[in-house]
Amino acid sequence: MEKNWLPSYPEGVPAEIGLLEDASLAELMEKACRRYADKTAFISMGRTLSYGELDRKAAEFAGWLQSVGLGKGKRVALMMPNLLQYPICLFGALRAGCTVVSCNPLYTPRELEHQLKDSGAEVMVVVENFAHTVEQVLPHTAVRHVIVTPMGEMLGTLKGTLVNLVVRHVKKLVPAWRIPGAINFSTALAAGRRHGFQPVEISLDDLAFLQYTGGTTGVAKGAMLSHRNIVSNVTQAHAWIRGTVHEGEELIVTALPLYHIFALTANCLTFLSFGASNLLIANPRDIPGFIKELKHHPFTAITGVNTLFNALLNHPDFAAVDFSRLHVTLGGGMAVQQAVAERWQQVTGCALAQAYGLTETSPAATINPLDLPAFNGAIGLPISSTEVSIRNDAGVELPRGDVGEICIRGPQVTTGYWGRPDETAKAFTSDGFLLTGDMGYVNEKGFVYLVDRKKDIILVSGFNVYPNEVEDVVISHQGVREVAAIGVPHEHSGETVKIFVVRKDPDLTREDLIAHCRTQLTSYKVPHHVEFRDDLPKTNVGKVLRRALKEEGK
Repeated sequence: MEKNWLPSYPEGVPAEIGLLEDASLAELMEKACRRYADKTAFISMGRTLSYGELDRKAAEFAGWLQSVGLGKGKRVALMMPNLLQYPICLFGALRAGCTVVSCNPLYTPRELEHQLKDSGAEVMVVVENFAHTVEQVLPHTAVRHVIVTPMGEMLGTLKGTLVNLVVRHVKKLVPAWRIPGAINFSTALAAGRRHGFQPVEISLDDLAFLQYTGGTTGVAKGAMLSHRNIVSNVTQAHAWIRGTVHEGEELIVTALPLYHIFALTANCLTFLSFGASNLLIANPRDIPGFIKELKHHPFTAITGVNTLFNALLNHPDFAAVDFSRLHVTLGGGMAVQQAVAERWQQVTGCALAQAYGLTETSPAATINPLDLPAFNGAIGLPISSTEVSIRNDAGVELPRGDVGEICIRGPQVTTGYWGRPDETAKAFTSDGFLLTGDMGYVNEKGFVYLVDRKKDIILVSGFNVYPNEVEDVVISHQGVREVAAIGVPHEHSGETVKIFVVRKDPDLTREDLIAHCRTQLTSYKVPHHVEFRDDLPKTNVGKVLRRALKEEGK
């Protein structure tokens, strides 16, 4: 496909990123810590961590890893929400030449055991709230060393004690656990300080992360992301946003978990390279608490998924937040709904720009220009050094404007899945493009539009119905808070559309919604079934799980 997106690039953005300036993520982080040593790197529950402190404590954690015999290439598993301990462990492990294995704290024992066994992780760092899960699976894994950290361990003696007291005894969020030989985080750092850290030679082709896919279509697979993949993506993102972002002056809200690739690369690593402060939100599901944090920290940038933006907008206190400094809002992880984006701009005064990527692309593949006056519905332009090709099931490239599978090639794309050459082979075309499983098209100006997940398309009497389109129409009804659309069997048409709705207006009826949809959708796209729910099943980052809704009906 001709790169017709290049003329639409923001001024100053190069077509190619060229040679990488940083030889590894460790070097990228060390340079930022030296340059911005006195500035705040992370904020969590009122405690700040400067770039200089981050540098020292990461070296201490790296020293501890070396003291217990973990060298280059060994896997270190991290299982925590957004706490100060996370970036310290993250950068410490990378500096020691280890590979980081990101674990969702909400994993069941079965899910965690699979990931630890598959990755061969030898060290586990877990917040104590979830230590009972680790305890159940340890005997079946290669993990030799466990650090269990209380929520408040980095907050100072007084505040940390209070936070831990509330978490353990008031909210009762720490089930009983017993892991012989486990140590706390402070003990590990002290040991690393005594041992000292010996710098490690790391190449761009060394493995930085085993980032596991969600497993929504089967067993979770570890996407192998090298230092080259991630440094490339940070460089691509840096080139894209440097005309909008001001070095050393940004405060970005990090509500998505750092164990998710979106927050990891976009918030933590890319904004780190600008000397930004990251406001870490440990529990974004606590919307009142989240908004309270936002009121204490006038922020300049925020990333999120559609459901997060929607939840904030639907809380009465959100409109009272100070948005005077906000100039970057980036949505990804799932399709952003037009109604949500428009309302976001009305309330905050900042346009919501959509981006797109996958775990396998580190994650950014397309980003919208950040100076767009309003939401445009596109997932953006292919970023520097990135090619997008739209193909049919036979692998043939389709003309501009035709809907097909989005395929991606670039330096940020994984080389494959850990220990799964068969799955790797199925994921790529013969000419090296990653098959994303997402359907979309490229318009005449090079903007990419996401239509839907290939596996979620509903086939009604031979016609394709895209759930995203149906959901966009339903959510535009003022009585709807959330919606998900799926296909269900139908004896005559093969499938028909069913929607699951969380009401904002308790008096909203099925008839109201059907009538609303008929004004904006052709007849075969109009839902036949409406089910009202109190909530919808979601992933750890808030993406609605259509698969779970489908399985309920089987």
